[in-house]
Amino acid sequence: MFTVAALYHFAPLADADTHRAALFDFCAERGIRGTLILAQEGINGTVAAEDRDAILDLIAHLRGWLGFAGLEWKESTAEAAPFRRLKVRLKREIVTMGQPGVDPLGQVGTHVDPAEWNALILAPDVAVIDTRNGYEVAVGSFEGAVDPGTASFREFPDWWEANREALAGKRIAMFCTGGIRCEKSTSFLKAQGVEDVFHLKGGILKYLEEVPAEQSLWRGECFVFDERVAVGHGLEPGSHVLCRACRMPVSPRAMQDPAYVEGISCPGCIDERSDADRARYAERQRQLHR
Repeated sequence: MFTVAALYHFAPLADADTHRAALFDFCAERGIRGTLILAQEGINGTVAAEDRDAILDLIAHLRGWLGFAGLEWKESTAEAAPFRRLKVRLKREIVTMGQPGVDPLGQVGTHVDPAEWNALILAPDVAVIDTRNGYEVAVGSFEGAVDPGTASFREFPDWWEANREALAGKRIAMFCTGGIRCEKSTSFLKAQGVEDVFHLKGGILKYLEEVPAEQSLWRGECFVFDERVAVGHGLEPGSHVLCRACRMPVSPRAMQDPAYVEGISCPGCIDERSDADRARYAERQRQLHR
């Protein structure tokens, strides 16, 4: 059994480049795999290890960095290795929104615990916005939530500008997978003058972990960025698989479509790939199963 840790923390990290190599070695020595992103604004990532103590060592190590004592993480499990390798990357942002004026350390929306979330989003004066990308929303979302239909988080500010008048007078409740996108999206709305902005503390993952299925307003599964593809209530593995051609989630229904061929194509990408591409993917599959 593998322990999976999803984590993020906003704090000034001026020497991110110095931390990168040391953090890679720290994780590699303990058999930790996954992706960690470092930027001047903090850290973000999801990692896993077969030895839970290795994950606990990593969390303790990160909390030892200046300004990172409050780092929180969400724990789940996976029967198979959810990551194939380890990556520690440097980027301009730990979650890319492309809005220089956004400051999650200065102002963000009001955090709402999972136990209080249902009451908030059922209120008639609340507009519930899913800040994730369209392919994630298609796997599952909260009942009645607005889907901005974005292909990347960078598109969210433009979507808001185009739709803000339609949402005027509403309290805004926002959610995402683990909470990090909402730190920026709610900060962005606050900077735009929106006063009543809320977001789900710990994200969908914390909600699915803590709220019983019989009380849940979540519909479907939650896409995750690892080999599990999606999880359900209790963070149990979901029913989706990953198309190795386009890297998009494939539902059980879509797997019944003739366009779905494991490792080669799915209904979403069958018309976007050439015969040469599919031949290459087929060879890759043969190599994997040798």
